[in-house]
Amino acid sequence: MNQNNNTNFSRPARPMGGPMGRGPGGMGMPVEKPKDFKGTMAKLLAYLKTYKKAIITVIIFALLSTVFTIFGPKILGKAITKLFEGAMVGYATGVMNIDFDYISKCVIILLGLYLLSAAFSYIQGWIMSGVSMKVTYRLRKDIFQKINKLPLKYFDNTTHGEVLSRLTNDVDTVSQTLNQSLSQMITSCATIIGVLIMMFSISWLMTLVTVLILPLSMIIMMKVIKRSQVYFKKQQEYLGHINGHVEEMYGGHTVMKAFNGEEDSQAKFDEYNNVLYGASWRSQFLSGLIMPIMIFVGNLGYVAVCILGGVLAVLGSIAVGDIQAFIQYVRYFNQPISQIATISNTLQSTVAASERVFAFLEEEEEKPEIAKPITPTDIKGVVTFKEVRFGYKEDKMVIHNFSATINPGQKVAIVGPTGAGKTTIVKLLMRFYDINAGEILIDDNSIYAFSRYDLRQMFGMVLQDTWLSNNTIMENIRYGRLDATDEEVVAAGKAAYADKFIRTLNDGYQMVINEEASNMSQGQKQLITIARAILANPKILILDEATSSVDTRTELLIQKAMANLMKDRTSFIIAHRLSTIRDADLILVMDDGDIVEQGNHQELLAAGGFYARLYASQFEKAEAS
Repeated sequence: MNQNNNTNFSRPARPMGGPMGRGPGGMGMPVEKPKDFKGTMAKLLAYLKTYKKAIITVIIFALLSTVFTIFGPKILGKAITKLFEGAMVGYATGVMNIDFDYISKCVIILLGLYLLSAAFSYIQGWIMSGVSMKVTYRLRKDIFQKINKLPLKYFDNTTHGEVLSRLTNDVDTVSQTLNQSLSQMITSCATIIGVLIMMFSISWLMTLVTVLILPLSMIIMMKVIKRSQVYFKKQQEYLGHINGHVEEMYGGHTVMKAFNGEEDSQAKFDEYNNVLYGASWRSQFLSGLIMPIMIFVGNLGYVAVCILGGVLAVLGSIAVGDIQAFIQYVRYFNQPISQIATISNTLQSTVAASERVFAFLEEEEEKPEIAKPITPTDIKGVVTFKEVRFGYKEDKMVIHNFSATINPGQKVAIVGPTGAGKTTIVKLLMRFYDINAGEILIDDNSIYAFSRYDLRQMFGMVLQDTWLSNNTIMENIRYGRLDATDEEVVAAGKAAYADKFIRTLNDGYQMVINEEASNMSQGQKQLITIARAILANPKILILDEATSSVDTRTELLIQKAMANLMKDRTSFIIAHRLSTIRDADLILVMDDGDIVEQGNHQELLAAGGFYARLYASQFEKAEAS
């Protein structure tokens, strides 16, 4: 089977909240929130269930790494206390009496704790990276498999960019959160709990002062975030306007220049850019205040702790080393709170991304195959339509009552005005869409009696919009039959009258067609698709406006190639230019979803009906031009 679709996969724009879209720590940007947080989180956890052992190991190792780090300041404080006591004795007596053995042991224990903490941190990071990559791999695989199972009607209502965004941006968001934020959330929570315990073990009074200062920073931070989010939303909106405007202008750059639209385009860009500038600097300035405010409030905490610690030390309620340890713990305490605020935003965005991914994976798929499909053998190519009815929407029929019988080897042309339903008939024949009523038969067997794979393998398609992959000409032709030899590919190229021009190109059949196939003319691309169809050797052929985009000389060459292709095959030709189908064995004239006339060219002209009027109108246009 040879199927051509002009599918333009363009990478969607980077989600807003890239470098411009976030303040420090990501706390200033507006966060996309999921519609069903609990439900989506349950699905994500179910998806992660396969990696339960690895994730439990990560949690344990992250906790151990945190615990070993937390004990550090306490031990360091003991060493400093011992050093201070020895120095004070020396100051009083004139003889230094510092217990260096004790201090050395503390240093060795500290070194051991930090090495263990680093080792556990490294191992949990390595395991979590593996889990996140496996989840990413599985999600992308499931999404790609899902794409191939979705009916074409899904893509009628969904842009290619949206589908591609599921495969790239959304999966990347989930992957990054698993790889970074999950272990960070564990360590942050463990750090807060552990540090609180250690601070209480040193002084409950200083701990109370530290905790009471915390709400002040949170209140100030929330007020700043509330103000900055207004400007972040405006920034996102106008960044989208600019991206859309630039894409629109450069997508139709030739037309814009032809109508002298540069000045108007520049004015509109400047308007958007000015608003974006104002919103951006305000959002960045306000979000940039968060860290200085938190540092200022944190410093207030340090001052309070130092003064209170000094008083307690004078009173003999606390050792000097414990004050130093407590100050370190205050720093440890503030940092994970900021991290949790950032992670909570990230988690919201991650669940929103997961929600879109799971919604896509739960989309309704094509109707399942029948349990025991017929294996096609010796297909003759008899195609029968019996009272076929179809509509892309249930309440709006496109094909009303289509009936026709095409015999083996017949060349059948389907003609009619735009919107008559010509291409729809072909889509139904190949089961791209399922009919609402009636029956379509191939050799007296319903098309639903075959598997989709076997059914579509009977057909070859050459469309107006050529589809060529970013690969060599050889591989593009071989796409018609993947097990074909190089000799068979070249033979197909010769039969399609493509061999001559291919050999004049750099590298011949090994020339790589670039992404937009701009290094080839439209006629050359069309000949390659015809060669692909010849190589596929289908039983039934579909030609949909295959020569409408080329000049007359190239059209004659393509028609010769198509004559080779159609030889001894049942062929359906969809055409607007009626001059190209005068030699068809049967012409089906469609209007508003029904066959209004049928016969050969001469019979239909003699009848003086709808076809004759269509032909006369085209002939008059040709004469006028």
